[in-house]
Amino acid sequence: MRFHNGDPVTAEDVKFSFERYRGSSSKMMKERVAAVDAVDSARIRFRLKQPWPDFLTFYTNATGAGWIVPKKYIEKVGDEGFKRAPVGAGPYKFVSFTPGVELVLDAFDQYWRKTPSVKRLVFRVISDESTRLAALKRGEVDIAYSVRGELAEELQRTAGLTLKPAVIQATFWLYFPDQLDTKSPWHDRRVRQAASLAVDRPTLNQALTLGYSRLTSSIIPSPFDFFWPAPAPVYSVARSRQLPAEAGYPNGFDAGEYLCDGSYANLAEAVANNLQAVGIRVKLRPLERAAFFSAYSEKKLKNLIQGSSGAFGNAATRLEAFGVTGGAYAYGGYPDIDGLFQEQAAELDRKRREATLHKIQQLVYDKTMYAPIWELAFLNGVGPRVGESGLGLISGYAHSAPYEDVTLKAR
Repeated sequence: MRFHNGDPVTAEDVKFSFERYRGSSSKMMKERVAAVDAVDSARIRFRLKQPWPDFLTFYTNATGAGWIVPKKYIEKVGDEGFKRAPVGAGPYKFVSFTPGVELVLDAFDQYWRKTPSVKRLVFRVISDESTRLAALKRGEVDIAYSVRGELAEELQRTAGLTLKPAVIQATFWLYFPDQLDTKSPWHDRRVRQAASLAVDRPTLNQALTLGYSRLTSSIIPSPFDFFWPAPAPVYSVARSRQLPAEAGYPNGFDAGEYLCDGSYANLAEAVANNLQAVGIRVKLRPLERAAFFSAYSEKKLKNLIQGSSGAFGNAATRLEAFGVTGGAYAYGGYPDIDGLFQEQAAELDRKRREATLHKIQQLVYDKTMYAPIWELAFLNGVGPRVGESGLGLISGYAHSAPYEDVTLKAR
C-alpha cells in the first residue's frame, strides 16, 4: 500500500494517525488504550487497559480513527498544509476543493485493491433536491443523492433515469431531552408514549421515501450485531389523545420548539403536523446541519429533538452515544440502564453480552426514551451514462462505494 505521494503506508503512520485523531469518541478511545506499538513496518499492536470487546468496532467503522494519514508528509507541511493539499491512500487522490461548491478527485493507479475505472470524480454541492433532480435530468451530473417524495416519483417516471433506494443504518427518532426534568410534561412516560402513537409512520414512509424506509421501534439499526427486535410501532390517534389527558393534560399542551437538522425539515414538518393533530403543540425550528449536531452534542437543545445517526457499529456503540449517562448525545440516563451497560462492556462471553444488550434495548423501549420513526431509505437517482453506480454495494451505506468499483457504460 502506498500514499498518493508515493510513500509506503507503515505501522508508524497507523500509530501517528491514532494519536492525532480528535474526532468522534476520541477521548473515550484514548482513555482505554494503554499504548500503541509499531512492531515492525507492517504490524501494529494496540494494548488495552482492560478487556474491551468493541475496540475494533470503534476503531474500524464507528469512528474515523482508522483513517490513516502520512506521518512524514504532515510533519513536513503541517496541519494547515495538509488541509490545503491532503494525501491519503485510497482509490482517488485530491485535486481541488472549493468549499460549498465542489470537490475534484483523480484515480490513483497504484491503489492496492484495483485501478479505478472512472478517471475523475467531481462531487458537486447542490443543496436543493429539485435542483439536484434537474441537474440529473439535464445530464449535468450522473448520480444524485437523496431525492424524496414527489421528486422521487418524478425521477421514476423520467426515461433514462433509475431510482436506486438504499435502506441504510441511519435510524431517525424523536428524542425527549427533558424527560428527566420532573417539571417537564415529557417527564411523564404517558406523554412520550402519546407522541410516539401520534406519528403516522406508514403514511410518512409512503409520502417521503415511497415506502422503502423500514419502520422501527428502536434507535438501533436492525442489521447491527446485538439488535433486539422491539414490537412494531403503532399509530393510534385516539390513544395518543387519551394518554396526555390521563397525565393531567386534557387539552393537550404547548411542547415548545421541535428542533431538527434542516436537511430533513420535510420529515419534521409532517411529524409536527401529526403531533398538532393530537394536541401536542410544537413550533418547528430547523437548524443548519452542522449547527444542529453541534448544539445536540453540546446538550443545548430542549423540548423535542428530531435526531438521527448513520454511524456504523453495533448495538453497544449506538447505545453508548445515545442511551447512557455521559453519551455524546444523551441528556442524562437511567441507573438501571447505566449499570447494565457497564456490565456488558467488559463481558467477553458473546451470548451473555447479547442477553444484557437485549435487556438494555428492552428497557429503552419500555421507558419510551425515544420515539423511533424509521431506518431511512436513501433515495438516489442514476443517469444513463452509469454502468455500476456503487449504490448498495456496501450494505447499509448511503452513497456510491467502493469508488473504485464505479463504472461508466462503454460508448
